[in-house]
Parts: sequence; C-alpha cells; structure tokens
Amino acid sequence: PMWIEWAAPAPRLRMMACTMRAAASAAPAGTTKSRRVTARAASRPMWFPNAVAPAHLDGSMPGDFGLDPMCLGSDPNALAWYRQAELQHARWAMIGVAGSVVGEIYTGKNFYTAPLEVDLPMNPAALLAFQFVMMHWVEVRRWMDIRTPGSANQDPIFKEQKLSTVDPGYPGGPFDPFGFGKGDGLEAAKGRELYFGRLAMWVFMAEVITYQATGLGPVEALNKHLANPFSQTIFSNLGQCVLNDTVDFNGVAISTPCLWPQL
Repeated sequence: PMWIEWAAPAPRLRMMACTMRAAASAAPAGTTKSRRVTARAASRPMWFPNAVAPAHLDGSMPGDFGLDPMCLGSDPNALAWYRQAELQHARWAMIGVAGSVVGEIYTGKNFYTAPLEVDLPMNPAALLAFQFVMMHWVEVRRWMDIRTPGSANQDPIFKEQKLSTVDPGYPGGPFDPFGFGKGDGLEAAKGRELYFGRLAMWVFMAEVITYQATGLGPVEALNKHLANPFSQTIFSNLGQCVLNDTVDFNGVAISTPCLWPQL
C-alpha cells in the first residue's frame, strides 16, 4: 500500500511493511512473482527449513541466510553499515578468542584479569584520549569508504600509497600479502570468514560469562569440565557471579557488573 511505502522511514512502520512483504511472498499464490521468490529461497541455504527471506536479503551478500526478523536491514544504507559492523566485530572476536586461549596456555593467566597486571606507559586517562583520537580517525576513514566505496583508498599523507579495490571491508593489496583474495575463491572465503566470526562472537561472550560465573579462564574451565563433565556444567553455575562491584585499574575504579542475573 502507498501509505506504508510513504511512512517507511519510521522504524516501526518500516518493520511492519517489511514483515507484510515477507508474509505476502510466503502466502500461497499462483502468480509468477510468488513462484520466483519461492524458487529463489529454495535454491540457497536458509536459517530455517522452508523459511522465506525478506526482500532485502536476496542472497547476494556472503553469509546471507535470510534472517532479519525485525527487518533492520530494509534500509539499504543501514544494511551496508550493519554488514561492515558485523565484519569488524567478527574479526575482533576471532582475534580475541584465539588470544584468550593461546595466552592462557602459554602464561597461565586468564584474559579477564591479565590487563590488570600490565604496566601502562601512561595513565589510563591519557591512554583513553590517545586511543580515542587514533580510532576516531580510522573509523571516520572507514565510514567514508562505506558511504562512497574507494574514497578512502589513497593515503592522505603518502599519496603514492593507494589501493585498487573498491570493495569496503576487503582492502586487499598489502593487507593480502599471500594473495588469498585473488581468483574465484574470494566469495567463498568471505562466507567462511563470517561463519567463523559469528561463532567467535558467541564464544567470546560465553568466555566472559564463564569467568563472571566461575572465575575461570576458557582453558581452565574446559579442563575442569572434562575432569568432571556431569557436575561442572553451565547449569551448575547458573546465577553465580564472582566479580566484585569494582576493580582498580591503575588507580581508576571501574564498575564490573555481571552480564547475567544473579539468583
């Protein structure tokens, strides 16, 4: 209906419009368009058997399984931003999970409290200010590239340094020294990166909650579970929290709330 399309910028109405369009495409109908939508959905993996993807998730993006129950990506600009945000979080999560496990194996220290033992070259406020300035510059450049792909390819200082790709999130060039992004395998690699990244985000959240409930890092918690698999489980630690209300970090008191409710 015209009034739904006209009001689409409003988040709630946009969600309603998206849901109605998905329901309409899933409803039995003899039209050619409905048959095309059903055939296209059946030709690619979906998040649930026989699920019907909303129109904006047409399978063209890597890792697209047609799951957007709140229709957050119905706005093309928002969808592009969400994809880049997911990609960044996925990469950080993969690094974080690997670092937490390898660090604990080699040092015996868990990732949650290890930062408290680091001697900083500056006070926390100065470090935060420095990080804010540096990350702000990087994120603005990335935002520019998302809005206009290729606009941030040239180094603003060293003009001779530039990238040839215009695919946001996949710069290539010196960031792909082994040439893994060349050839026909790039699209498959994009999908695998998202699969592992999504799993890593869940794993890192589980590591955080595990420490908050047990005070154990991922390796120590796994060893304890393997030693007594029937009594050392997530269910035996539900509602527990071993954290103090605050922690002292180089003279700064930081609040440390638990991420799940205590019983």
